[in-house]
Amino acid sequence: MTRTGADVGMMGKGASLCFNTVTCLRGERLLFEGMSFTLAPGEAALVAGPNGTGKSSLIRLAAGLLQPAAGRIERAGRMAMSDENLALDMHKPLGRALSFWARVDGNDGAAVDEALAALSLGHLAQVPVRMLSTGQRKRAMLARVLASKAPIWLLDEPANGLDTASQELLGAVMQIHLAAGGTILAASHQPLPLLFTQHIALGAE
Repeated sequence: MTRTGADVGMMGKGASLCFNTVTCLRGERLLFEGMSFTLAPGEAALVAGPNGTGKSSLIRLAAGLLQPAAGRIERAGRMAMSDENLALDMHKPLGRALSFWARVDGNDGAAVDEALAALSLGHLAQVPVRMLSTGQRKRAMLARVLASKAPIWLLDEPANGLDTASQELLGAVMQIHLAAGGTILAASHQPLPLLFTQHIALGAE
């Protein structure tokens, strides 16, 4: 997903994500209402709040996996999401598992190699996904997003399971993505290593 050279600054051209007075219900429970924000190329929003306040639901709304009870969500540009689902073939070597999704996204092996290198996973390319540690699997999930080359990243708890060094890698790839014109919507219960342009607080009085 990170681009270099002449592609820098072009990735997110025209990409945007807009919530317009969105209401989210899960069952009969109101999680939030009147949610409005817009993210343009180079912008990032951090969604924060206690457990159960709708952080993951907001990410899924953005991805189109949930529908708002009221309001409108407008999306321009391809999206890639990372959440609690690994979405990689556990029996394949990591490199091949990532290559499957890269091809689905219309990308080649170079995108996978770049993503593996960016998240310090290159030496694990031939290791079956099932053999990876919790932290390595989390970085693999982020590598899948990176290799998609989608301009809009939707990240649900991206730092979960990451040690300090891996969190620094996360911060670096997010910053490069924004510098290339990408957009990020991230939900987290812990601080993330990025200066966000917007902060969305859920469950606030």
